[in-house]
Amino acid sequence: MKRWRSLVAISMACPSLVLGGSLQLRPALAAIDVPAIAVSVGSVKRGDAPIFLTGLGTVQAFNAVTVRARVDGELTKIAFSDGQHVKAGDLLGEIDPRALRAQLSQTEASQAKDEAQLTNARLDLQRSVGLATKDYASKQTLDTQKAVVTQLEATVANDHAQVEYAHVQLGYATVVAPFDGVAGIRLIDQGNIVHGTDATGIVVISQIRPITVVFSIPEDELPDIKARMRAVPLTAMAFTRDGARQIALGQLSAIDNQVNQNTAMVKLKAVFSNEDESLWPGQFVQARLLLDTRRDVILAPTNAVRPGPDGPIAFVVDARRKVEVRHITLAGTSGDQSIIASGLAPGETVVTEGQFKLEAGSLVDPVVATPEVTAPGVATSNPAP
Repeated sequence: MKRWRSLVAISMACPSLVLGGSLQLRPALAAIDVPAIAVSVGSVKRGDAPIFLTGLGTVQAFNAVTVRARVDGELTKIAFSDGQHVKAGDLLGEIDPRALRAQLSQTEASQAKDEAQLTNARLDLQRSVGLATKDYASKQTLDTQKAVVTQLEATVANDHAQVEYAHVQLGYATVVAPFDGVAGIRLIDQGNIVHGTDATGIVVISQIRPITVVFSIPEDELPDIKARMRAVPLTAMAFTRDGARQIALGQLSAIDNQVNQNTAMVKLKAVFSNEDESLWPGQFVQARLLLDTRRDVILAPTNAVRPGPDGPIAFVVDARRKVEVRHITLAGTSGDQSIIASGLAPGETVVTEGQFKLEAGSLVDPVVATPEVTAPGVATSNPAP
């Protein structure tokens, strides 16, 4: 208590001492600089913004077929390699043809026998007609001979059909590719017995040039798509699943004939030439359908837009490297750019990374972000309503 009273007495007796100490601290505090906050920045600009619908899609072969045996026998030859590119008509395999050749020979022999009988019957008919004109043969005999000829003609016609059928069956012993495509991994090995009723085939052939992508979009977008399709062909793009890289450019070819009632989505099909075979059946891709292009709009990096208490905001960097919190209005997105309806002007600089450290008036050390390499004019989001 005595010490406290002494300190109070000293302060009252020497107020200049306390004041002097305070004045000495002020220059020291003023000398402490608030460090600038390192942030990444981008520019607001004016340009054209393509508007896309985006959906997850699956690559499907333009045509795909499981090549199966159509006759019974031993698979004596596999004439393709797994993953081989094949042309229509290329040999894929051979089935032991000996039984089929024997069957063909049998039907040809039966045909020859019946044709000989038909020839003889026709000669008998000619003789009967000659005798009937001289009343040496009855009308019944003539009619019977005509019926024999007609019957044998039908038999020979049946023989012709049997021979043709045997030729077709023999042809099935040679298994060929139905169209240009890529052979999958073979489903059976050489030496196995195959049957025309087998569920498992020999190989799957997939046509990949051209190729298709099937993807889904919300049913609410269907009227706009149909209206645009009536005006111009719609461009479709296939991107990697994360949307980072464009793979192929194609065209919308079909809209499914019904909406999935469980998901309220409708399927679309786009066709891609796929000459470089960058798309592969079964691959998952991000599909983008170009609906429109907005001309001469204000664009800002999408990373610069942040949610605020009263709507979207952006941190604008001024010439003194201080930030201003700006309320903005969006009109949609186009790729990695947001379409700005109001709040930003072309030429302004906005913060794209590090916003969580900032408040109005913060001093920043701006670093221009390296733009991500994407295909020109690619957009990834739907326009805002």
